[in-house]
Amino acid sequence: MRGLVLRTLLCLLGCLAAVATTAPAATARSEPEPRAQEWVAAWAASPVRGSDLPGTDSCPAGEGVDDATVRDAVFISSGGSEVRIRLSNVYGNAPLRIGHATVAVRSAGAASVPGTMRELRFGGNASTVIPAGEYRYSDPVELRVEALSTLLISVHLPETTGALTNHPFANQTNYLAQGDTAADPAGSEYSTMPCWVVADAVDVRPSPRVEGTVVAFGDSITDTAATTYNANQRWPDHLARRLHARSGATLSVVNAGLGGNRLLAERPGQPYYGIAGVDRFAGDVLSQSGVRSVIVLEGVNDIGYNATADGVIAGYERLIELAHARGVTVLGGTITPFKGSSVWTQQREDTRQRVNEWIRNSGRFDAVIDFAAATADPAAQLRLRPSYDGGDGLHPGDAGTAAMADAVDLDELLSVSAGRDAAVTGSAHQ
Repeated sequence: MRGLVLRTLLCLLGCLAAVATTAPAATARSEPEPRAQEWVAAWAASPVRGSDLPGTDSCPAGEGVDDATVRDAVFISSGGSEVRIRLSNVYGNAPLRIGHATVAVRSAGAASVPGTMRELRFGGNASTVIPAGEYRYSDPVELRVEALSTLLISVHLPETTGALTNHPFANQTNYLAQGDTAADPAGSEYSTMPCWVVADAVDVRPSPRVEGTVVAFGDSITDTAATTYNANQRWPDHLARRLHARSGATLSVVNAGLGGNRLLAERPGQPYYGIAGVDRFAGDVLSQSGVRSVIVLEGVNDIGYNATADGVIAGYERLIELAHARGVTVLGGTITPFKGSSVWTQQREDTRQRVNEWIRNSGRFDAVIDFAAATADPAAQLRLRPSYDGGDGLHPGDAGTAAMADAVDLDELLSVSAGRDAAVTGSAHQ
């Protein structure tokens, strides 16, 4: 009898082992991973349809490229032991062939730190095709990266692409070269371009203290404002520095700002400003790995187009509904002052005041960040403080964006972010 029981147990163990080794990868990943092994987004850029950009002819997004390599320089908010890169053809009109791709830590300009260049693969292959309307994550690569460092993502596009999914106003020098230069560590063959092309997110496997990702969602005031070029002075960059410097639990930060974007409607004939915020929210925010919270600061462009307060508020309600359905908390940011800018009128000011009153007092947001109070001139509350004004009465400069980040109560942000069961990852099309 004991021999029979032993043989039965061995048979069961063998069957279980066979199931474990033959189970599909998706099934193997269905169980929650240990906290330290979860992916968090460390950088992102909201994508738009490829088009010619006003004021520059050096971004290839409109006409596309043929047998060329794009090299994007991206500032990451969190470090980790592994990385994976998300490449996007979300707004492409045809399948996009990726011939070769790499990631490396940047030294200076288009050059990488020696020994950090890593080949990217996609399902084990060096090349891949991304269908129109989709994005694709690379396989993970071992690369220890530090928080607040810059990575170079190089993607060789071997065929004629047509218009390319891109982020148009990066406030960051990026690079373009003919042929396959993805593995060139020196970067000497590259010319410069002002946009991020194809790459739209970087994930890292972080240290255990990084509990997830907070996404900053907004327009140009979040995207770049009037900050110093190549200096990473956006308010989400300042927030990332504050969170990294704190002891204990923290969050990764990604920027889903998009210059010129409107919450309620696309701007006709200007695809480089993106689709309406209510329409891009799911892709730009809820698809980010590890997302736990989103800070919403959008609506000033709608007000500039004479949207009503009720209309803007209805847009916020929609974002809150979408986020809460995914277990993501929403912090509402009040709209910053803009008297003295070319878009100010008393009617639009009245709309801003009504919207901000609702943000502060409705109780619909999980928390409120009073960016308006933090940036207003104490002597003239309808205007930006002069030292915060980037020069046009609307967009804060470096000091203004730092003040905005300082207005975020980090303890409250961490508490709110832990308050719901966040949807940890978006799906990777692999």
